[in-house]
Amino acid sequence: MLVRHSVKIRKNRPGLNRSQRTNLAFYGFITPWLLGFIFLTVIPLLISLALSFTNYDGLNWGSLRFMAFNNYTRAFTNEQVGHSLQRTSLWLALYLPMWMVISFGLALLLHQNLKGRGFYRTLYYLPSIVPASAAVIVWRTILDKNTGLLNGLISLFRPGTAIGWMNDYALQSMSVVVMWTSLGAGMIIFLAGLQNIPDELIEAARIDGAGGWETLRYITLPLMTPVIFFQLIQGLVAAFQQLTFPLLIAYVSRSGAIGVPPSSIVLYMVNVFQEIMTNQRYGYGMALLWLFFIGIVILTALLFWSQKFWVFTGAPEEERV
Repeated sequence: MLVRHSVKIRKNRPGLNRSQRTNLAFYGFITPWLLGFIFLTVIPLLISLALSFTNYDGLNWGSLRFMAFNNYTRAFTNEQVGHSLQRTSLWLALYLPMWMVISFGLALLLHQNLKGRGFYRTLYYLPSIVPASAAVIVWRTILDKNTGLLNGLISLFRPGTAIGWMNDYALQSMSVVVMWTSLGAGMIIFLAGLQNIPDELIEAARIDGAGGWETLRYITLPLMTPVIFFQLIQGLVAAFQQLTFPLLIAYVSRSGAIGVPPSSIVLYMVNVFQEIMTNQRYGYGMALLWLFFIGIVILTALLFWSQKFWVFTGAPEEERV
Protein backbone atom coordinates (compact mmCIF):
# COMPACT_ATOMS: atom_id res chain seq x y z
CA MET A 1 0.00 0.00 0.00
CA LEU A 2 2.82 2.37 0.81
CA VAL A 3 4.42 1.63 -2.52
CA ARG A 4 1.20 2.25 -4.40
CA HIS A 5 0.62 5.45 -2.48
CA SER A 6 4.12 6.75 -3.32
CA VAL A 7 3.63 5.89 -6.97
CA LYS A 8 0.35 7.75 -6.97
CA ILE A 9 2.01 10.81 -5.46
CA ARG A 10 4.75 10.63 -8.09
CA LYS A 11 2.20 10.52 -10.89
CA ASN A 12 0.34 13.55 -9.54
CA ARG A 13 3.51 15.60 -9.17
CA PRO A 14 3.24 18.76 -11.33
CA GLY A 15 5.69 19.07 -14.27
CA LEU A 16 6.06 19.79 -17.96
CA ASN A 17 4.53 17.46 -20.47
CA ARG A 18 6.34 16.32 -23.61
CA SER A 19 4.95 19.08 -25.81
CA GLN A 20 5.97 21.76 -23.34
CA ARG A 21 9.48 20.32 -23.02
CA THR A 22 9.81 20.29 -26.82
CA ASN A 23 8.72 23.93 -27.03
CA LEU A 24 11.08 24.90 -24.23
CA ALA A 25 14.00 23.19 -25.96
CA PHE A 26 13.11 24.86 -29.26
CA TYR A 27 13.00 28.36 -27.79
CA GLY A 28 16.14 27.66 -25.77
CA PHE A 29 18.09 26.76 -28.91
CA ILE A 30 16.70 29.58 -31.06
CA THR A 31 17.07 32.35 -28.46
CA PRO A 32 20.86 32.97 -28.96
CA TRP A 33 20.39 33.29 -32.73
CA LEU A 34 17.26 35.42 -32.29
CA LEU A 35 19.03 37.81 -29.91
CA GLY A 36 21.97 38.08 -32.32
CA PHE A 37 19.61 38.72 -35.23
CA ILE A 38 17.77 41.47 -33.33
CA PHE A 39 20.78 43.25 -31.83
CA LEU A 40 23.30 42.68 -34.66
CA THR A 41 21.01 42.93 -37.71
CA VAL A 42 17.59 44.48 -37.13
CA ILE A 43 18.63 47.30 -34.79
CA PRO A 44 21.71 48.31 -36.87
CA LEU A 45 19.52 48.32 -39.99
CA LEU A 46 17.01 50.63 -38.34
CA ILE A 47 19.78 52.92 -37.10
CA SER A 48 21.32 53.07 -40.58
CA LEU A 49 17.92 53.91 -42.05
CA ALA A 50 17.50 56.75 -39.56
CA LEU A 51 21.03 58.06 -40.21
CA SER A 52 20.44 58.04 -43.97
CA PHE A 53 18.19 61.08 -43.46
CA THR A 54 20.94 63.03 -41.67
CA ASN A 55 24.33 64.62 -42.38
CA TYR A 56 26.13 62.32 -39.90
CA ASP A 57 29.88 62.08 -40.62
CA GLY A 58 30.56 59.00 -38.53
CA LEU A 59 32.11 60.84 -35.56
CA ASN A 60 30.41 64.08 -34.50
CA TRP A 61 26.94 63.69 -33.03
CA GLY A 62 26.86 67.36 -32.05
CA SER A 63 26.64 68.54 -35.64
CA LEU A 64 23.95 66.03 -36.57
CA ARG A 65 21.15 67.59 -38.64
CA PHE A 66 18.05 66.14 -40.27
CA MET A 67 18.38 66.32 -44.06
CA ALA A 68 15.02 64.81 -45.09
CA PHE A 69 15.44 63.16 -48.52
CA ASN A 70 18.41 65.28 -49.60
CA ASN A 71 20.83 62.34 -49.46
CA TYR A 72 18.54 60.25 -51.66
CA THR A 73 17.91 62.98 -54.23
CA ARG A 74 21.63 63.70 -54.33
CA ALA A 75 22.33 60.06 -55.18
CA PHE A 76 20.19 60.33 -58.33
CA THR A 77 22.11 63.38 -59.57
CA ASN A 78 25.65 62.43 -58.53
CA GLU A 79 27.92 61.63 -61.48
CA GLN A 80 30.07 59.28 -59.42
CA VAL A 81 27.03 57.16 -58.55
CA GLY A 82 26.12 56.95 -62.22
CA HIS A 83 29.68 55.96 -63.12
CA SER A 84 29.81 53.29 -60.42
CA LEU A 85 26.46 51.86 -61.55
CA GLN A 86 27.69 51.74 -65.13
CA ARG A 87 30.89 49.96 -64.12
CA THR A 88 28.93 47.56 -61.90
CA SER A 89 26.56 46.70 -64.75
CA LEU A 90 29.51 46.10 -67.09
CA TRP A 91 31.25 43.97 -64.47
CA LEU A 92 28.06 41.98 -63.96
CA ALA A 93 27.61 41.41 -67.69
CA LEU A 94 31.24 40.32 -68.04
CA TYR A 95 31.62 38.14 -64.97
CA LEU A 96 28.28 36.45 -64.23
CA PRO A 97 27.62 34.70 -67.58
CA MET A 98 31.21 33.44 -67.83
CA TRP A 99 31.17 32.20 -64.25
CA MET A 100 27.93 30.30 -64.71
CA VAL A 101 28.85 28.78 -68.08
CA ILE A 102 32.37 27.72 -67.10
CA SER A 103 31.37 26.34 -63.68
CA PHE A 104 28.49 24.43 -65.29
CA GLY A 105 30.84 23.13 -67.97
CA LEU A 106 33.31 21.94 -65.34
CA ALA A 107 30.50 20.23 -63.45
CA LEU A 108 29.38 18.45 -66.64
CA LEU A 109 32.94 17.34 -67.34
CA LEU A 110 33.64 16.11 -63.81
CA HIS A 111 30.27 14.36 -63.66
CA GLN A 112 31.50 11.89 -66.28
CA ASN A 113 32.97 8.57 -65.28
CA LEU A 114 36.59 9.67 -65.67
CA LYS A 115 39.70 8.19 -64.12
CA GLY A 116 40.94 10.36 -61.25
CA ARG A 117 37.64 12.25 -61.09
CA GLY A 118 37.91 12.84 -57.34
CA PHE A 119 41.39 14.32 -57.72
CA TYR A 120 40.27 16.78 -60.40
CA ARG A 121 37.21 17.79 -58.38
CA THR A 122 39.48 18.60 -55.43
CA LEU A 123 41.95 20.40 -57.69
CA TYR A 124 39.32 22.69 -59.20
CA TYR A 125 37.76 23.40 -55.80
CA LEU A 126 41.01 24.36 -54.04
CA PRO A 127 41.09 28.00 -55.30
CA SER A 128 37.75 28.56 -53.54
CA ILE A 129 39.44 28.24 -50.15
CA VAL A 130 42.32 30.55 -51.00
CA PRO A 131 42.01 33.90 -49.13
CA ALA A 132 41.23 36.85 -51.38
CA SER A 133 44.43 38.68 -50.41
CA ALA A 134 46.57 35.66 -51.29
CA ALA A 135 44.75 35.24 -54.60
CA VAL A 136 45.41 38.87 -55.57
CA ILE A 137 49.09 38.53 -54.64
CA VAL A 138 49.42 35.40 -56.78
CA TRP A 139 47.71 37.01 -59.77
CA ARG A 140 49.68 40.21 -59.34
CA THR A 141 52.80 38.09 -59.77
CA ILE A 142 51.36 36.93 -63.08
CA LEU A 143 49.81 40.19 -64.31
CA ASP A 144 52.23 42.84 -63.00
CA LYS A 145 53.24 45.37 -65.64
CA ASN A 146 56.98 45.26 -65.03
CA THR A 147 57.73 41.88 -63.45
CA GLY A 148 54.65 39.85 -64.34
CA LEU A 149 55.00 36.34 -65.73
CA LEU A 150 52.44 36.99 -68.48
CA ASN A 151 54.32 40.00 -69.84
CA GLY A 152 57.52 38.01 -69.54
CA LEU A 153 56.01 35.24 -71.64
CA ILE A 154 54.77 37.70 -74.26
CA SER A 155 58.20 39.35 -74.30
CA LEU A 156 59.66 36.13 -75.66
CA PHE A 157 57.81 36.85 -78.90
CA ARG A 158 57.50 40.63 -78.57
CA PRO A 159 60.44 42.04 -76.59
CA GLY A 160 59.77 44.99 -74.31
CA THR A 161 56.11 44.18 -73.66
CA ALA A 162 54.81 46.02 -70.58
CA ILE A 163 51.02 45.79 -70.55
CA GLY A 164 49.36 47.18 -67.42
CA TRP A 165 46.92 44.35 -66.91
CA MET A 166 45.96 45.45 -63.39
CA ASN A 167 45.45 49.09 -64.41
CA ASP A 168 44.64 49.42 -68.11
CA TYR A 169 42.60 46.20 -68.11
CA ALA A 170 41.59 46.21 -64.45
CA LEU A 171 38.00 45.08 -65.00
CA GLN A 172 39.02 42.11 -67.13
CA SER A 173 41.83 41.18 -64.74
CA MET A 174 39.51 41.37 -61.75
CA SER A 175 37.00 39.15 -63.56
CA VAL A 176 39.68 36.51 -64.09
CA VAL A 177 40.83 36.65 -60.46
CA VAL A 178 37.32 36.50 -59.00
CA MET A 179 36.32 33.73 -61.39
CA TRP A 180 39.41 31.70 -60.44
CA THR A 181 38.47 31.89 -56.77
CA SER A 182 34.75 31.18 -57.25
CA LEU A 183 34.59 28.53 -59.97
CA GLY A 184 35.03 25.72 -57.45
CA ALA A 185 32.03 26.71 -55.34
CA GLY A 186 29.82 27.09 -58.41
CA MET A 187 31.03 23.77 -59.79
CA ILE A 188 30.17 21.94 -56.57
CA ILE A 189 26.58 23.21 -56.55
CA PHE A 190 26.07 22.38 -60.23
CA LEU A 191 27.62 18.96 -59.63
CA ALA A 192 25.17 18.30 -56.81
CA GLY A 193 22.32 19.18 -59.15
CA LEU A 194 23.63 16.87 -61.88
CA GLN A 195 23.92 13.99 -59.43
CA ASN A 196 20.27 14.51 -58.49
CA ILE A 197 19.10 13.77 -62.05
CA PRO A 198 17.75 10.17 -62.20
CA ASP A 199 19.96 7.88 -64.27
CA GLU A 200 16.82 6.21 -65.63
CA LEU A 201 15.92 9.34 -67.60
CA ILE A 202 19.37 9.52 -69.21
CA GLU A 203 19.32 5.82 -70.06
CA ALA A 204 15.80 6.05 -71.50
CA ALA A 205 16.85 8.95 -73.72
CA ARG A 206 19.85 7.03 -75.00
CA ILE A 207 17.71 3.98 -75.72
CA ASP A 208 15.39 6.23 -77.75
CA GLY A 209 18.40 7.30 -79.82
CA ALA A 210 19.17 10.68 -78.24
CA GLY A 211 22.77 11.79 -78.56
CA GLY A 212 24.82 13.77 -76.09
CA TRP A 213 23.56 17.15 -77.29
CA GLU A 214 19.90 16.08 -77.32
CA THR A 215 20.24 14.61 -73.82
CA LEU A 216 21.83 17.82 -72.56
CA ARG A 217 19.25 20.06 -74.23
CA TYR A 218 16.02 18.20 -73.50
CA ILE A 219 16.76 16.43 -70.20
CA THR A 220 19.80 17.80 -68.35
CA LEU A 221 19.20 21.53 -68.86
CA PRO A 222 15.44 21.50 -68.02
CA LEU A 223 16.05 19.49 -64.86
CA MET A 224 18.94 21.77 -63.92
CA THR A 225 16.96 25.01 -64.26
CA PRO A 226 16.15 25.20 -60.49
CA VAL A 227 19.88 24.97 -59.74
CA ILE A 228 20.68 27.49 -62.49
CA PHE A 229 18.08 29.84 -61.01
CA PHE A 230 19.62 29.48 -57.55
CA GLN A 231 23.11 30.14 -58.93
CA LEU A 232 21.83 33.14 -60.87
CA ILE A 233 20.35 34.74 -57.74
CA GLN A 234 23.40 33.95 -55.65
CA GLY A 235 25.87 35.15 -58.27
CA LEU A 236 23.88 38.30 -58.99
CA VAL A 237 23.78 39.41 -55.35
CA ALA A 238 27.44 38.51 -54.79
CA ALA A 239 28.56 40.38 -57.94
CA PHE A 240 26.65 43.52 -56.95
CA GLN A 241 28.22 43.39 -53.48
CA GLN A 242 31.79 43.03 -54.76
CA LEU A 243 34.12 45.19 -52.71
CA THR A 244 37.06 43.10 -51.54
CA PHE A 245 38.84 42.51 -54.84
CA PRO A 246 38.70 46.11 -56.17
CA LEU A 247 40.22 47.34 -52.91
CA LEU A 248 42.88 44.62 -52.93
CA ILE A 249 43.78 45.36 -56.52
CA ALA A 250 44.41 48.96 -55.39
CA TYR A 251 48.00 48.17 -54.51
CA VAL A 252 49.08 48.46 -50.87
CA SER A 253 52.64 49.74 -50.89
CA ARG A 254 55.34 48.86 -48.37
CA SER A 255 54.80 52.18 -46.63
CA GLY A 256 51.22 51.14 -45.90
CA ALA A 257 49.58 53.71 -48.19
CA ILE A 258 46.45 52.39 -49.88
CA GLY A 259 46.17 53.22 -53.55
CA VAL A 260 42.98 54.29 -55.28
CA PRO A 261 41.32 51.59 -57.42
CA PRO A 262 41.43 52.25 -61.16
CA SER A 263 38.30 54.03 -62.36
CA SER A 264 37.25 51.00 -64.39
CA ILE A 265 36.70 48.98 -61.18
CA VAL A 266 35.12 51.69 -59.04
CA LEU A 267 31.99 49.61 -58.54
CA TYR A 268 28.93 50.75 -56.62
CA MET A 269 30.16 49.30 -53.31
CA VAL A 270 33.60 50.85 -53.85
CA ASN A 271 31.94 54.24 -54.28
CA VAL A 272 29.96 53.69 -51.07
CA PHE A 273 33.17 52.73 -49.25
CA GLN A 274 34.92 55.86 -50.45
CA GLU A 275 32.00 58.10 -49.46
CA ILE A 276 31.90 56.66 -45.93
CA MET A 277 35.55 55.99 -45.12
CA THR A 278 37.36 58.64 -47.22
CA ASN A 279 34.88 61.49 -47.53
CA GLN A 280 33.27 60.86 -44.11
CA ARG A 281 29.75 61.17 -45.50
CA TYR A 282 28.27 58.47 -43.34
CA GLY A 283 24.64 59.53 -43.72
CA TYR A 284 24.98 59.83 -47.50
CA GLY A 285 26.66 56.41 -47.61
CA MET A 286 23.77 54.89 -45.68
CA ALA A 287 21.35 56.37 -48.22
CA LEU A 288 23.37 54.80 -51.04
CA LEU A 289 23.26 51.43 -49.29
CA TRP A 290 19.50 51.57 -48.79
CA LEU A 291 19.00 52.45 -52.46
CA PHE A 292 21.25 49.52 -53.30
CA PHE A 293 19.19 47.24 -51.05
CA ILE A 294 15.93 48.35 -52.67
CA GLY A 295 17.40 47.81 -56.14
CA ILE A 296 18.57 44.28 -55.25
CA VAL A 297 15.14 43.43 -53.84
CA ILE A 298 13.39 44.66 -57.00
CA LEU A 299 15.79 42.80 -59.29
CA THR A 300 15.48 39.60 -57.26
CA ALA A 301 11.68 39.90 -57.28
CA LEU A 302 11.75 40.22 -61.08
CA LEU A 303 13.87 37.08 -61.33
CA PHE A 304 11.48 35.18 -59.07
CA TRP A 305 8.60 36.36 -61.23
CA SER A 306 10.38 35.22 -64.40
CA GLN A 307 11.09 31.71 -63.11
CA LYS A 308 7.59 30.52 -64.04
CA PHE A 309 8.55 30.97 -67.71
CA TRP A 310 11.79 28.97 -67.73
CA VAL A 311 12.38 27.08 -64.45
CA PHE A 312 11.14 23.50 -64.46
CA THR A 313 9.70 22.55 -61.05
CA GLY A 314 7.58 19.53 -61.95
CA ALA A 315 4.44 21.35 -60.83
CA PRO A 316 1.36 21.49 -63.12
CA GLU A 317 1.26 24.50 -65.42
CA GLU A 318 -1.75 26.05 -63.70
CA GLU A 319 0.03 25.98 -60.31
CA ARG A 320 3.01 27.91 -61.67
CA VAL A 321 0.98 30.90 -62.88
